[in-house]
Amino acid sequence: PKIMGSSRWKVVAAVFFALVCSLSPVDADEHDHTYTDKEEVVLWMNTVGPYHNRQETYKYFSLPFCAGSQKTISHYHETLGEALQGVELEFSGLQIKFKEEVMQSTYCEIELDKAKRDAFVYAIKNHYWYQMYIDDLPIWGIVGEADENGEEHFLWTYKKLEIGFNGNRIVDVNLTSEGKVRLVPNTRIAMSYSVKWKKSDVKFEDRFDKYLDPSFFQHRIHWFSIFNSFMMVIFLVGLVSMILMRTLRKDYARYSKEEEMDDMDRDLGDEYGWKQVHGDVFRPSSHPLIFSSLIGSGCQIFSVSLIVIIVAMVEDLYTERGSMLSTAIFVYAATSPVNGYFGGSLYAKQGGRRWIKQMFIGAFMIPAMVCGTAFFINFIAIYYHASRAIPFGTMVAVCCICFFVILPLNLVGTILGRNLSGQPNFPCRVNAVPRPIPEKKWFMEPAVIVCLGGILPFGSIFIEMYFIFTSFWAYKIYYVYGFMMLVLVILCIVTVCVTIVCTYFLLNAEDYRWQWTSFLSAASTAVYVYMYSFYYYFFKTKMYGLFQTSFYFGYMAVFSTALGIMCGAVGYMGTSAFVRKIYTNVKID
Repeated sequence: PKIMGSSRWKVVAAVFFALVCSLSPVDADEHDHTYTDKEEVVLWMNTVGPYHNRQETYKYFSLPFCAGSQKTISHYHETLGEALQGVELEFSGLQIKFKEEVMQSTYCEIELDKAKRDAFVYAIKNHYWYQMYIDDLPIWGIVGEADENGEEHFLWTYKKLEIGFNGNRIVDVNLTSEGKVRLVPNTRIAMSYSVKWKKSDVKFEDRFDKYLDPSFFQHRIHWFSIFNSFMMVIFLVGLVSMILMRTLRKDYARYSKEEEMDDMDRDLGDEYGWKQVHGDVFRPSSHPLIFSSLIGSGCQIFSVSLIVIIVAMVEDLYTERGSMLSTAIFVYAATSPVNGYFGGSLYAKQGGRRWIKQMFIGAFMIPAMVCGTAFFINFIAIYYHASRAIPFGTMVAVCCICFFVILPLNLVGTILGRNLSGQPNFPCRVNAVPRPIPEKKWFMEPAVIVCLGGILPFGSIFIEMYFIFTSFWAYKIYYVYGFMMLVLVILCIVTVCVTIVCTYFLLNAEDYRWQWTSFLSAASTAVYVYMYSFYYYFFKTKMYGLFQTSFYFGYMAVFSTALGIMCGAVGYMGTSAFVRKIYTNVKID
């Protein structure tokens, strides 16, 4: 089975540790991935859990396994990403030295009483697998197996390790489980291991290639979905351009003709269309504080997505544990001024006065949603004694990042946004009295437009959603970030095109409530993504149990909400530019 890896983006503690190591007399270790002959190589035991529930993991020694005789090891550290992802590395106690072979030898014995036997039987019935690491390379093994009738249960007791090396680096690790022993109460089970070293031609830079699955991610259907989405984009952009240019040209011609009429003819004329709401189209949206905070947060999420994908394309983030999460947290904190700038400037343009409150809501909207969900799931993880339970110290670290990094940077962005682009420089004056909104056909109502607006954007990404879901919820490493970048570009173009069309029809019906409509019609993509997650859970996975179910639907809700806020912000920004453009080109008396 494949296993997701992680990152070189270290938190401060890890950097400090690396500096200390650089000053110490030790020549090499797993942090710089170079070894001298007969130097100690550490086998780390990580987690154990049911194969079908990838996120339901427990400490390896929560099962009654025994450890080797060696007790001390000094150079392990944990990054923030590892702590949040439930990585629980514990020393195996096995003595392994670089290029020194070990014949099969017993390293400990298990006194198998009834309680320990029941624990192993439960693990075998639920297809428990365990994960280990050597030099940051993941290894997976199965706890045991049952006979055909499911009456007798057997434990694998012999770990046969084969380690490949190239020069002074480890480039390959394989585990073979042997020594099947029947579980009988009140017996002693000897646990053994052996280590064989072999020379390998695999380059150190390519050592993670065997964990990748090109046949899955570069399948024809993946290429076809990208091509199909591009065709849809070209068609949609062409259609939007043709409809809007032809329609707007007629509108401009009609309005120009009206300009040439005298006042009496104009008063008697039957005026209609988007020009008639010019005095209300730039009226502040309802609930401007929440609206501007959502737009600011959406712009930040888009920035984070773009930067993280670019970094992932340049760096192989899957080669170290916790990489993607550590990178995302770092980039999110660093891009906080984007949130403050766009949210603060929009709030100022809409005449908002409580800018400090808006700044706090904008800064903590996404972190509060993520932390609230994590806090809820954490209670379940603690109840299950799962390794996914986030330690208190890690919670404090995340809160410190929110208060001492995200909030100050958001304040800087808000001040810049208010001062540089906070003036309401609209091309049309806003009438003192709102214009009454005429009745229109049911399909032109904002609620209907919102529901239909997310279908095409979802259609452009739902194949990619399958690959992303499979990499996170199953044992695949997602590495085709070029595909993800293309899908992000396609999603943005389709979203902007759809919201522009929706807004044009809404304004033509003389309904000037376009701000929330454009945002929500784009954000409704998230509803379809969340609905798809239900289909994926019930028809594409074999997940079960309260912990895995709450973890899945909790974090899928967070993912879908963040995606919706990002799409909504992209849709609104594109539509805002369109609305400003068409009203700038019309002479308003």
